[in-house]
Amino acid sequence: MLAGATALAAVLLPDPVAQTADGRLLGPGWTHPFGTDELRRDVAARTFAGLRSSLVTILLAVVPGAIAGTALGLAAGVLGRLVDGLLMRVIDAWLAFPGLLIALAVLAITGPGRWGVGVTLFLFVIPSFARLARAQARSEMTREYVLAAQALGASRLRIGLNHVARNAWDPLLTHLALMLAVALFIESALSFLGLGVQAPAPSLGGMINASRQYLRESPVYLLGPAAALSCIVLSLNLLVDALQDAFSGRGSAGLKGR
Repeated sequence: MLAGATALAAVLLPDPVAQTADGRLLGPGWTHPFGTDELRRDVAARTFAGLRSSLVTILLAVVPGAIAGTALGLAAGVLGRLVDGLLMRVIDAWLAFPGLLIALAVLAITGPGRWGVGVTLFLFVIPSFARLARAQARSEMTREYVLAAQALGASRLRIGLNHVARNAWDPLLTHLALMLAVALFIESALSFLGLGVQAPAPSLGGMINASRQYLRESPVYLLGPAAALSCIVLSLNLLVDALQDAFSGRGSAGLKGR
């Protein structure tokens, strides 16, 4: 639904970068549903374009980061103490560095822009997924079906790929929805600071930053990007709650079946 709305907005709304023939800092109207900004650009078009840019950035960063972190965590939980100890020490050292320091280091190398933000988010989500996947794997490795597979001669790698990974997805999917919301906030914050998508390309954080100068003259300027950011984060949080309810219900049903 969200992808459809942003795609439809790209067709129906004007160019988010082009200046209109109307006045600057106009209020909402039929022509400009969210008004215009200080450069006479359509705020609604820029809001949806910025939202689309943010969603693409976080999806292309968080999903690969989740896959990489999950793979590391499953390897640590399944392959034994040596691999577990080595990988977890690397993850612990990773977590010892403040996230802001990592972001500044990455952006100092790549420069401000979507690429640097994407790399920052990718590195940010890996440790949390690794820890969660490891905890799930260690829990699954103590279950009877794993012990039975080991008794039949199955290797740890085969057990991990065929059984443990398949049964550890529930909390990982919930965590993915949560981290998408967190990543959206981080991406918007970096854009707010001028480290994300660069002007004239629209971004939610950049628009919120620009609107601060015109709060008295045009308070509705802030509402478009702020409302879009709030709605997406709220939707992702509701998705987290729905996934938790669905998975907990499925777990309860499984226990009753046993």
